[in-house]
Amino acid sequence: MKRKLRGFKRSAIELDFNLYRREVAMAGIPGDILSVIDIWPEGVQKTIMLVHGYAGCAETWEHQINTLSKRYRVVAPDLRGHGQSDAPFSRYTMDELVADLYNVTQTLAIPDKFVLVGHSFGGSICVEYANRHPEQLEKLILISTAGEYPLPKAVTLLYRLPDAFYKPWWKYRPRWNAEIHSLKRMIINNVRLWQGWALLRNIEAPTMVITGERDNYFPRYVFDDVGLMVPEAEVIDIGASKHKVQLERHEAVNRAIERFIDGEKKAGDWRSQDEVDNLKRSRPWLDAYSKGTPHTVPIPRRPLHDFLYSAAGWLPNRKATIFYGSVLTYGKLAAKVNQLSHALHGFGVGPGERVMIVLPNMPEFIISYYATLVLGGVVVLTNPDANLEQLIQQAHITKVRVLITTDDLARLAQAVIAKTGIKELILVEIDEKVPAEIREQIKARWRADYEAHEQAPQDESNGAPMSEIMASAPTTRLDVQVEHDTLAAVLFTSGTTSDPKGVCLSHANLVANAIQTRHWVPDLEYGREIFLSVVPLLHSYGMTAGMNLPIVAGAAMMLMPAFDAVQVMEQIKRYRPTIFMAVPAMYGALTQVPNARAYGLSSIKACLSGSAPLPVEIQEAFEKLTHGRLVEAYGLTEASPATHANPLYGRRKVGSIGVPLPNTDAKILDLESGDQLPPGQVGKLYVKGPQVMIGYYDLPSDTRVLHEDGWLDTGDVAVMDNDGYFSIIGRTRDVIRSGAHTIYPRDVEELLYENSKVREAVVVGVPAESTDQKVKAYVVLKEGAKLSEDELLELCQRRLEAYAVPSEFEFREELPKTFSGKVIRRLLQAAG
Repeated sequence: MKRKLRGFKRSAIELDFNLYRREVAMAGIPGDILSVIDIWPEGVQKTIMLVHGYAGCAETWEHQINTLSKRYRVVAPDLRGHGQSDAPFSRYTMDELVADLYNVTQTLAIPDKFVLVGHSFGGSICVEYANRHPEQLEKLILISTAGEYPLPKAVTLLYRLPDAFYKPWWKYRPRWNAEIHSLKRMIINNVRLWQGWALLRNIEAPTMVITGERDNYFPRYVFDDVGLMVPEAEVIDIGASKHKVQLERHEAVNRAIERFIDGEKKAGDWRSQDEVDNLKRSRPWLDAYSKGTPHTVPIPRRPLHDFLYSAAGWLPNRKATIFYGSVLTYGKLAAKVNQLSHALHGFGVGPGERVMIVLPNMPEFIISYYATLVLGGVVVLTNPDANLEQLIQQAHITKVRVLITTDDLARLAQAVIAKTGIKELILVEIDEKVPAEIREQIKARWRADYEAHEQAPQDESNGAPMSEIMASAPTTRLDVQVEHDTLAAVLFTSGTTSDPKGVCLSHANLVANAIQTRHWVPDLEYGREIFLSVVPLLHSYGMTAGMNLPIVAGAAMMLMPAFDAVQVMEQIKRYRPTIFMAVPAMYGALTQVPNARAYGLSSIKACLSGSAPLPVEIQEAFEKLTHGRLVEAYGLTEASPATHANPLYGRRKVGSIGVPLPNTDAKILDLESGDQLPPGQVGKLYVKGPQVMIGYYDLPSDTRVLHEDGWLDTGDVAVMDNDGYFSIIGRTRDVIRSGAHTIYPRDVEELLYENSKVREAVVVGVPAESTDQKVKAYVVLKEGAKLSEDELLELCQRRLEAYAVPSEFEFREELPKTFSGKVIRRLLQAAG
């Protein structure tokens, strides 16, 4: 496939068309494919197919795609030899082109009735299609289409010159997105011969003809007479426009198309605002979106691994992973995924089989993850803080067949295998370039302590090195059909407030959240970004923001297996990442690195912060250091994980998690009655969207969090303001009850943070002598600071109601946290 468009610059990028590309087999040419943009929003009823003209490409419909895809399914193929489609040495006759379009309708399961729209000679193809397949057309729209194309003799003679005449300079052509042999054959065997007058009379579908007032590509009569020939055709002449009217006067063309498809509206109501107004009434936060972020985003109905193969096809030589100097291109990454998928297939992994991955951020993690998905298998990811007992439990309940981990953790893996039904163990050797201290952090992260090693069998012979099992495996892709709504991964939560649960996420969930997050960064460019991926890919945040999102965007991933501030800065200086998704503690640590400016962080343009509240001091310091944008976001594993974020280039509110992402609904319900609350009132946060999980693994009866209507109870207490911005007050289970009073820990914590000597503060409810709870504060001071309990008590007594004043303060060197930076409150509550 050709990957570069000539002389075409998009002027209205709202949707990244590359994310919606599908490949359709070309009629009569085995092995060759058509590239088709297929944008299919949730719940739409109508489908529109857009057919470009001679020498054009699907992108010439950019304005129509961006507008129409908000209300309809939009399918826009590149004709054979054009745009990104293959260019076989066929004759390019009308029969071939019509057969290609029919093949698109069958392969993509387009509804029995759809609207067909064609521009220029693409309209002629549509006329032929309307004559051959009238039963499929709901309506027909012809734009700048002629009844015939009388070419000057000089043009015909020019196209009869041999291909060798054009080849030396064809790659410098200014705008035609087709190969020379395609254009020559189409004009000789098709365009110059086409006579459509009789065919126009036979059209049965309701038809609209749009012409440009100043269109003089051909004699004017060949355009004007088209409307006269089609029975009862509606004719629209767009003023101040020429042949490419759909680009030159796109708003007028879009209005005409929508009006014709939906039926005439009353005078003056040129475009109904009902749908927009209804959407904004239910989602008052839409006006806060950054310019370029769509209100809704069509979610591609494809399995997640299709995006890896898409990137490998478009950008085979683009860097995919960067790991301590070692580089894999997208072409090589896809080849390695194919090799491991063949090996896993040999180990019995097929649709529905579980593969547990216990690896740090390294290329082999991505290879293992996507190789499993290719087979229709299910990836099982433990949380980064899981201990041996939890690994065993999680592998047992999910019925893991294959475990993939590092050779450093081989003994730990043997302990897991000894107590589960795991059949195969695959070991990954960590690159010798990884510093020793990082390897030690990797071991410590899974608490592979001495006792755990001693419990493991001494025989490690059944561990198969990944490099060996992949060595002779084919690099071709296995042909396994994987539906977009099937289970893709089971991720275990970190268990900060209760025992970890297995969250079931489908391909559709993971694709949706990657697409939603991608469009939150409106200036993200396909194939041009470099992501710094240091949050563990085992964690839902790292998985989506550090792996799936970059692959969807065709971006390079700088993989860091553990966080070390100085090493991260050195990697930033060397590779110049543009996107950085991390947790507040990481951003704060980077600002404290000595001589931080010398590392050149100015390449970073966009950052999202998740997993914990983002202090404004860290936000401001990091933005000053990088000159990029850092905003607080919110999510949970049950939502793949992102649901909210502050607008990257819009209004940010300090202390707020921002507004819901596209396609996401959110509401606040009363803690007792369950009634929906108006802005300004505190209650329980519920979210709904395509990223919300299927459910918990092995907990089918647990309907307390995921309701039948799709709403997810996040377990967080929150409030929404009048602009639709949400703020988290705390977890429902963390709310402290003292007599008739309700105390929200966040209110007390924010006050404690006002003392400049406090680095961290966490407030929990602990049992009192009665059935009530009392307030206890855990405080970590800044390095070298001294602070007494009496000082904090005085502050609280002065600013808080008496029932909310902590009865006890405990100073600690550090607080128990997950790797992602969340404080494990249940441990503090248990410590009492």
